[in-house]
Amino acid sequence: MAKTNTIFSCQSCGYQAPKWLGRCPDCGSWNSFVEEVFQKERSIKKGLELLKPQPPVPICDIEVTDEHRVQVGIAEFDRVLGGGIAKGSLILIGGDPGIGKSTLLLQAMEMVASRGHTVLYVSGEESARQTRMRAERLGVASKSLYVAAETSLETILEEVKKLRPTLLVIDSIQTIFTTEIDSAPGSISQVRECAGRLMQLSKGTGVSTFLIGHVTKEGAIAGPRLLEHIVDTVIYFEGERGHAYRILRAVKNRYGSTNEIGVFEMTDSGLKEVSNPSEIFLAERPLNASGSTVVTSLEGTRPILVELQALVSLTNFAVPRRTTIGVDHNRVSLLVAVLEKKVGLNLIGQDIFVNVAGGVKIDEPAVDLGIITAVASSFLDKPVDPKTVIIGEIGLTGEIRGVAQAELRVGEAAKLGFTRCIVPSGNKLSQRIDGIEIVPVGTVREAMEVMF
Repeated sequence: MAKTNTIFSCQSCGYQAPKWLGRCPDCGSWNSFVEEVFQKERSIKKGLELLKPQPPVPICDIEVTDEHRVQVGIAEFDRVLGGGIAKGSLILIGGDPGIGKSTLLLQAMEMVASRGHTVLYVSGEESARQTRMRAERLGVASKSLYVAAETSLETILEEVKKLRPTLLVIDSIQTIFTTEIDSAPGSISQVRECAGRLMQLSKGTGVSTFLIGHVTKEGAIAGPRLLEHIVDTVIYFEGERGHAYRILRAVKNRYGSTNEIGVFEMTDSGLKEVSNPSEIFLAERPLNASGSTVVTSLEGTRPILVELQALVSLTNFAVPRRTTIGVDHNRVSLLVAVLEKKVGLNLIGQDIFVNVAGGVKIDEPAVDLGIITAVASSFLDKPVDPKTVIIGEIGLTGEIRGVAQAELRVGEAAKLGFTRCIVPSGNKLSQRIDGIEIVPVGTVREAMEVMF
């Protein structure tokens, strides 16, 4: 009989220790250690029978063929996946509770099943009747979409062998358990073992598998960090509860580009894709209002125009406030310091609030000039031309640096009817592209003189 010992595992990162610790030395989480039963001599042959041993071969002798991808039929979803679902891939989808992960996958699997593919949807959190009730609301009723309310990994693997589906969905990985481990479902040992067995299933049989993962209060996928290393693709489903729009963002993809995003709108009948997100984000933009600017953010291969809003007001406290939503707080503080030093605006006694309209999060430096312009516009109470788009990265010495894919950004602005674009002088662009005027600037002071 296998010898068993108890071990303490961190539920945030998977770090293991022989005794309980108040703070994890690996990830720094407090009170995250839970006692689990650890089997040192547990057999790992089960599940490995699907993987046929192959001898090493020279890399130049390996045959490379174009793997057929399964098209979901939702353009925004296929874009994030890199053109479709690769055969035998393991995809992890995370997001806040109630954000729409199960809804998105149920709609996507319906479209795949309607093309003749067999899909198995395993729900560990809902009964089959509850899943059917949600499917009726979404209009899901395909004969090739099978639903199983199961949490036992061994039973799921048996059903996969019988049904032989093209796609498998596990909702969610934290509810699945294997009898080979005595710890409770959702623990580090269970999540790691179940994910490993499902990875072996995908690579051995070619079944593409979706794993839905819960998200902690810090915004990371619950469970060990090893889970993100096992899977081929990691996708986050983001969105604010007060907004109807959801963003599907790929942060890791072995079969496509990273940082691709797909935009969806949550409606009564489920999620609907947004083919032109720039137009949606700018639909309610106020014209001739101070503190409002339009910038272009490059998300993967797609440029998106969003509105940046800033509000500068006299502070009532000894230390002025710097509040940001959608942009990095430290980055805004840095840019405000550059604006004070290089332009001479007295912002030391002002509260500054910066917001990205529409609930979008931007983390690229190409919007630096837009942030500074919005802050200066609110402070001076002078509106920016509503037909102007602003692009540029700012350095600490006040210079405006060039950005990547400048022509792509300008072209997207021209499609939406903008007539002028402020760009860094380092980007070599012609003075007029598709009817839009190009205004190159080299420093922050020069940009302020052009716009104000």
